[in-house]
Amino acid sequence: MMGSTASVALDSIRSLAEVRAGLAAGSLSCVALVEHYLGRIEANEHLNAFVEVYADEARRRAAEVDARLATGTAGRLAGMVIGLKDVLLHEGHRVQSGSKILEGFTALYSATCVQRLLSEDAIVIGRQNCDEFAMGASNETSHFGPVRNAADPARVSGGSSGGSAVAVQAGLCLASIGTDTGGSVRQPAAFCGVVGLKPTYGRVSRYGLIAYASSFDQPGPITHTVEDAALLLEVMAGPDEFDATASLREVPAYSALLQPGGPRRLAYLRDALESKGLAPAVRTAFERTLDALRAAGHTVEAVDLPILEYLVPTYYLLTTAEASSNLSRFDGVKYGYRSPNATDLESLYKKTRAEGFGAEVQRRIILGTFVLSADYYDAYYTKAQRVRRLIRDQTAELLTRYDFLLVPTAPTPAFGIGENTADKDPLAMYLADIFTVQASLAGVPAISVPMGTDAAGLPLGLQLIGPAFGEAALLAFAREAHTLAAELNVSESVAP
Repeated sequence: MMGSTASVALDSIRSLAEVRAGLAAGSLSCVALVEHYLGRIEANEHLNAFVEVYADEARRRAAEVDARLATGTAGRLAGMVIGLKDVLLHEGHRVQSGSKILEGFTALYSATCVQRLLSEDAIVIGRQNCDEFAMGASNETSHFGPVRNAADPARVSGGSSGGSAVAVQAGLCLASIGTDTGGSVRQPAAFCGVVGLKPTYGRVSRYGLIAYASSFDQPGPITHTVEDAALLLEVMAGPDEFDATASLREVPAYSALLQPGGPRRLAYLRDALESKGLAPAVRTAFERTLDALRAAGHTVEAVDLPILEYLVPTYYLLTTAEASSNLSRFDGVKYGYRSPNATDLESLYKKTRAEGFGAEVQRRIILGTFVLSADYYDAYYTKAQRVRRLIRDQTAELLTRYDFLLVPTAPTPAFGIGENTADKDPLAMYLADIFTVQASLAGVPAISVPMGTDAAGLPLGLQLIGPAFGEAALLAFAREAHTLAAELNVSESVAP
């Protein structure tokens, strides 16, 4: 076992570069690193970030990677201990999407992004809690219970990749792979004070990802540093013969393209800053960040997005419609939970789905089925698709005039567990996505980086949105903004 001095040193590790330095110096091994994280997971069980930990497997894998390091044959991610959101298939391991209805299901193959990480010697330490079928903005809809924010366990982690964000925040692993449909990587990253990246739609294969909304879902990394997010994207991205929506574009060496790009033209949404729903602490931190960017030589201007008020309703109409279709396959016949109370085939379907799906998933399936029905298809679904095209066009036009669009990642810091449950007011929870759904509807990349804390010490996030397949420039600027925030003490508490 490691001594207390070694434990303190390991607690301070926040990047793969630091891990590599220790490995190269001989002061650290992958085995020791895995033991450290296993200890951290055990000590922080109350956060409920992991639903399953692969302790013995991670130890064996670490020993294998150490052996490859000794012979100089290790991959680019040697020393990277990661967790996987409970919607990504990992061959031979259980996966449930945070739902009772997939109880006992074991993956028969690995998601393409997971396999690519394993091929570069990443060490998977476990699967992480998430909102049921990735439907939620607080990680309170999970069959396994809510994930608690390490900054204040009485508050939510954000969702749907809440377990993935908290695991990085609390030092339970070095990085996590989440999925982002309408902000599910970025919003929890903001609530937890870490970095969360949603790639351009199609940049990372969706093969092996249990779908929520197929035209939105994208796997993305959650890390402490932009450098690690860039490297993980570089490994995961690229064409995939198993996914026709995966882009055929060449993957840049993102991790080698992080140098500052000189003065940038930056836009921010005027309505976002003036919104009554924006918490004063978020507004203050955002204004300070904008001032710091101006002082650094960047052009920062307010812009209007005429279609802003339609973002959230358009997103929920389309994603619930896709969810209704995607989740029809879970019926108790082929795999997963099967109701013991069924008496015939029809009751098997009804009882299995009623007992296996949680309230929020049922709510979205019903809404999606309604908007796809013959009487309302044109009035809702077709119209929402047209609005989505307008959102995409307006976003693309804006990003021809400016390099990046800046908005707060979330309108508030993390709220209390049970405070905004959809049972009380579904709109209050859905509006937590108001600043993240634009990039999802437009299919463009976006990243959340820490933007300080409020007076209570709760993290805040800054979101940067870039043009389609512009991850290289976006990551380079995000690194600069992240560094600038730290240097100018934006990460200190701000007045409420």
